[in-house]
Amino acid sequence: MRVSQRIMAALCAGALLVGAAYVASCSRSPAGQAKDPKHEQPDTARPGNPGSPATGLALVQPDRAAPTAQSRAEIIARAWPMFGGRPERNMVNTVERNLPAEWDIRTGKNVKWSAKLGSQAYGNPVVLGGRIFLGTNNGGLYNPRDARKPTRPGEPPVPEDKGILLCLREADGKFLWQAVHDKLPSGRVNDWPEQGICSSPCVEGNRVYYVSNRCELVCADAEGFADGNQGAQDEKYKDATDADFIWRLDMMEELGVFPHNLAVCSPLVVGDIVFVVTGNGHDESHENIPAPQAPSFLAVDKHTGKVLWESNLPGERILHGQWSNPAYAEINGQPQVIFPGGDGWLYAFEPKSGKLLWKFDCNPKNSKYILGGRGTKNEIIATPVVYEGRVYIQVGQDPEHGEGVGHLWCIDPSKARPDHVDLTPVNDNFDPKAPENKNSGLVWHVGGQSKDGKLLWRRGLSTCAVHDGLCYVANLSGFVACFDARTGEKYWEHDTLAAIWGSPYWVDGKVYIGTDSGEVYVFQHGKDKKLLAKNDMEAPVLSTPIAVNGVLYVMTNSRLYAIAYK
Repeated sequence: MRVSQRIMAALCAGALLVGAAYVASCSRSPAGQAKDPKHEQPDTARPGNPGSPATGLALVQPDRAAPTAQSRAEIIARAWPMFGGRPERNMVNTVERNLPAEWDIRTGKNVKWSAKLGSQAYGNPVVLGGRIFLGTNNGGLYNPRDARKPTRPGEPPVPEDKGILLCLREADGKFLWQAVHDKLPSGRVNDWPEQGICSSPCVEGNRVYYVSNRCELVCADAEGFADGNQGAQDEKYKDATDADFIWRLDMMEELGVFPHNLAVCSPLVVGDIVFVVTGNGHDESHENIPAPQAPSFLAVDKHTGKVLWESNLPGERILHGQWSNPAYAEINGQPQVIFPGGDGWLYAFEPKSGKLLWKFDCNPKNSKYILGGRGTKNEIIATPVVYEGRVYIQVGQDPEHGEGVGHLWCIDPSKARPDHVDLTPVNDNFDPKAPENKNSGLVWHVGGQSKDGKLLWRRGLSTCAVHDGLCYVANLSGFVACFDARTGEKYWEHDTLAAIWGSPYWVDGKVYIGTDSGEVYVFQHGKDKKLLAKNDMEAPVLSTPIAVNGVLYVMTNSRLYAIAYK
């Protein structure tokens, strides 16, 4: 088995990578109903999808002149302000050009700068308005205040275990500010040690939205305290380089949520609403859900933090934890927000009311969940992607459960009607042309086992990249594959011989993907497999590369690298 046992890290990578660390009281509405509730400084290199809902993206740029009206549009077009770049969550960037396929972090070839992060970093970076935001732990010790008190004279500072949202300057990686979150007193059952913040932030206007290691949905000022203390005045940490919180929603205290080992969702902002997966799940016994009526999915007012509506789906059917991210799209004129449930179902809601529009079971009906990975039923850790009216998603499990059978789906939500919301294929018949599937949302499916027991697709954490009629995806076992996005025909597959937790990223006619063994593979876009380069990062790459303003950003578990031609 080639899968690393770093369970928490893997789940962080899948969910955030974004988008996936671990994620398990009070009485809520019945299942299925929506309820309306009353540093070290950076090192310079040295030898040795447009078309989404309009958002007011932050245009305040550190140490730069205010943008002109013309440059404002370009900044928005070239931003990568959330996991997946846009609400459809497609890992595709059609704007950036002239990005290197090869670099060398030892010699500095094509390395613009690098910056130290914590000792573990899984909250995939986003870039907007001259700033980079990402989630990590306190291993970087950007503020000496956050070190443990020495036990003897001369003892070097030891960072306390905390969750950190880090803000760096895009131009050179300089540290600007950080949000510091103490660990939960309940311990690893809700807040796994040393994982830090695994949420990939969402930046809109001058606001940064993320989920803390304490299971809080947080809205912070993108400028930190540089523009004074806005919003909430009760911040525990108020140094010049600390975060300025606008509001915080404590999902455990206020809503009764019980996150299984860590809440990791990358929030989604559409209009005036923030959508978030709460992380509700099992306790440490893995046999009990402490709060099945607590919400698994929330719609929150982005200005105030007030809950607008909530759903406790899947309630008692949560298999383990919930570590995925929502997506949004308008399909056939119907706006919808898509929630990947901890029971392996996709649920789509009307964004303003929480009305269930459709659902789809991503597991065969004859599958069975057995703790420890021996079963065939899976949860969803990858993030759903919407492309040309179709939804692309794969299923997976906690990586400690090992390799196992997986399923990759393409779904047509337009088949849904008010009296027909279950779009699941009938009787485990995965032929979209079968008469019984005439009302199913099935477009195509890859997965299951052959008659001789061969796995046709394996469990995965990765989110799809769909472009130009092709769907790129990877599974946990380390296979990167290219499928026909319309039919599911497999064009090629490559075995990286290492576990993959991040997602493929399409940009500049190339597909970038990192591995647990510390390599970034670069493939040429197309139906024929062509490996352009394999770059050694000297540390695991558990995140997804992104590109902004002519620079490719690659995050290892402890450093962020800015890659560009020099």
